[in-house]
Amino acid sequence: MAFAKDWKLQARHELVYRAVQFVTFISFIIPRSWWLAFCGFVGKLAYYVAAQTRTLMHRHIAMAYPDWSQAKVKKLAKTNFSYLAKNAGEILRATKVKTLSDLEAFLKVHDFHLFEAARDQGKGVIFLTCHIGAFDLQVTYMSLKGMRPLIIGTPLKNKKLNDMLWQHRNAHGAIAVERGKEMFRLLKELKSGGSLAILIDQDTKVKSRFVNFYGIPAATPVGAAVFAIKTGAVVVPIFIHLGKDGLQHIRFYPAIETIVTGDEETDMVVNTQRYSDFIEARVREYPEQWVWMHERWKTKPGEEVR
Repeated sequence: MAFAKDWKLQARHELVYRAVQFVTFISFIIPRSWWLAFCGFVGKLAYYVAAQTRTLMHRHIAMAYPDWSQAKVKKLAKTNFSYLAKNAGEILRATKVKTLSDLEAFLKVHDFHLFEAARDQGKGVIFLTCHIGAFDLQVTYMSLKGMRPLIIGTPLKNKKLNDMLWQHRNAHGAIAVERGKEMFRLLKELKSGGSLAILIDQDTKVKSRFVNFYGIPAATPVGAAVFAIKTGAVVVPIFIHLGKDGLQHIRFYPAIETIVTGDEETDMVVNTQRYSDFIEARVREYPEQWVWMHERWKTKPGEEVR
């Protein structure tokens, strides 16, 4: 039975991998505007087909916006499906990007000088980002600008898809690092003035503390706070979104000051809350582009990784 189950899982992973390869190829041969329109249409159809994902979206949006009507919740969920498909399609299509000029043909960067100011302090830079928009393009941009950041991420269960993703992330000089591993390497990179990018807006099996997200306690990874406290690295918020003009927009923000009192537990929680507040503000700006299907409030007090 176990063998049959494993075989079915491997076959499913292979089918998904081949489908992604085919879709990626198609994305290369048609104009970008047509491709994104097609992806958006597929996303709208998926709203009616993916019942489990749709239910999760409805539940989480209603938790975040308890005063909204059911109709308003459903409207955001439908739009969310469309934007998620567009941004996923953008990431697939961007695997053919080779140069900075290729990327800047559809990407607009705002306030890059805020990163430069942080970099010039020589303390290392922690890019604080989240799952809004085509977030992998941030890695591509950083790499093509010569930053060579370490990218902390959780491996996909589909090994072939994971290898494809990490190969793309590493293609221009970035280095993918599995979440929860190589702590010494990450600390060394920051202390030498390097950079790393980290997402903390998901409930994952890593060291976490509860902070408020939309006014609801949510188990939140404390890695960014720990690295900032231990190394003195500057925390620079950054995020990306698909604009109404059809372009992707990367925005850099002023550094978030790291609070250090000497009480490690308090400092982890206080700083993580400050980071979470930034992310919540961005999600409120672009709720249609965040990953509402993710079970952000799944972990209950006492279940978090300490």
